[in-house]
Amino acid sequence: MRSSSRPQSPASRSTPACSAGTARRRRPIRSRRRQAGVAALPDGAVTRQAVRAPAAAAVSSPWSSPKTAGRLQEISVKLGDRVSRGQRIARIEDEEIREQVKQAEAALEVGKATIRQREADLDLAKTNVERSRNLFQRQLLPQQTLDDAEAKYQSAQAALDLARAQNTQSQARLDELRFTLENTVILSPVNGFVSRRTVDPGAYVSPNSPVVEVVDIQRVRMVANIVEKDLKQIGVSDMARVEVDAFPGESFMGRIARISPVLDPSTRTAPIEVEIANDQYRLKPGMYARVGIVTESHPNALVVPTNAVVDANGTRGVYLSVDSFAQFHPVKIGIEGNERTEILDGVAEGDRVVTTGAAGLRNGDPIVLAGGGEGGRGRGRGRASQGAGGSEAARGSVGSGSGFQGSRAQGSAVTQQGTEQGTEGREGGRGRFGGRRGGQQQ
Repeated sequence: MRSSSRPQSPASRSTPACSAGTARRRRPIRSRRRQAGVAALPDGAVTRQAVRAPAAAAVSSPWSSPKTAGRLQEISVKLGDRVSRGQRIARIEDEEIREQVKQAEAALEVGKATIRQREADLDLAKTNVERSRNLFQRQLLPQQTLDDAEAKYQSAQAALDLARAQNTQSQARLDELRFTLENTVILSPVNGFVSRRTVDPGAYVSPNSPVVEVVDIQRVRMVANIVEKDLKQIGVSDMARVEVDAFPGESFMGRIARISPVLDPSTRTAPIEVEIANDQYRLKPGMYARVGIVTESHPNALVVPTNAVVDANGTRGVYLSVDSFAQFHPVKIGIEGNERTEILDGVAEGDRVVTTGAAGLRNGDPIVLAGGGEGGRGRGRGRASQGAGGSEAARGSVGSGSGFQGSRAQGSAVTQQGTEQGTEGREGGRGRFGGRRGGQQQ
């Protein structure tokens, strides 16, 4: 049984072969361009960190304790309050002590009056003894009477001395009671913040009972343990860079204040203290941190991002962007940090250095700015012309280019009557030609 399909014309049968050949001829060969980030060489500071160690933040945190025993009457601060040195924090009941002060003041006044009386008695006794001596010299007074007058004079002198001593004792008692009265007020020992409160009003406290803990966080102390082999690289007053987990991407600069002269025999490490100014109170006691000791610093160095330095066949260098092509330049490296590296020789200030993607480049590779380009994606579409007998247009695809200057993408179609040029794609994109089925034979 014969097939009922319509026979194809010779032109129609030759269409697929012609379209396939056209597709092969239209496929361009272009060099691959790589995306890269480019930056100009600036001047900047670069530092060398020889030692990195974990650390913990510590501060001065004295306790405010009463100097006398008694029942706590009030506490005038709460957790987190900012206090100044000498500010009143709490007060102990002081009514009993005030009454004792009044009694001591009265006893002191009695002692002063006693002194005045004894001074008067002494003056009288002195006058009597002088008169008795005068009469005794004139043989108008017996020896016994003169002896009695001198004894009374000495007794008056002793009474005055006793009254003065008692007055001094009363003054000391009064001073003690006044000092005790002052100690009923608990003051802040430092400038800082209230970090802990252990008692409430009504509790009985003693000199061994802490009431409030005050922390001074204006200057924070980072304590780190340095291994034995790194101790020779650091010294007191060396700069240190501190990073804390609470502020990722930020660093705080400080100086080494103290280095322990003794190593821990179990860990073979020596503790050091790094002091950091904390005027904005961002660092808190107990924060976990990492300390990097800066052993060398060049403030006005020619620097590049560390990821721009590559190793090509055993030679360290950077790629410069010259007319949209990568050119390798060997360089001499100075201080190499985690983020920036110092360049001593090989490039000049203002040169455009490839940063992003430098590790995958080769000398002479064409490059395109990361995130840049002159065009998007282009598509070319051609519509097949309709012939008298009607035929099916072929579809031809062209290669894509993503170069810095871009490439033109064209599509073409071959039909029974001829070819029709497709629309040109945009620069820098990918072009495709979509053929379309023509009209059916009438």
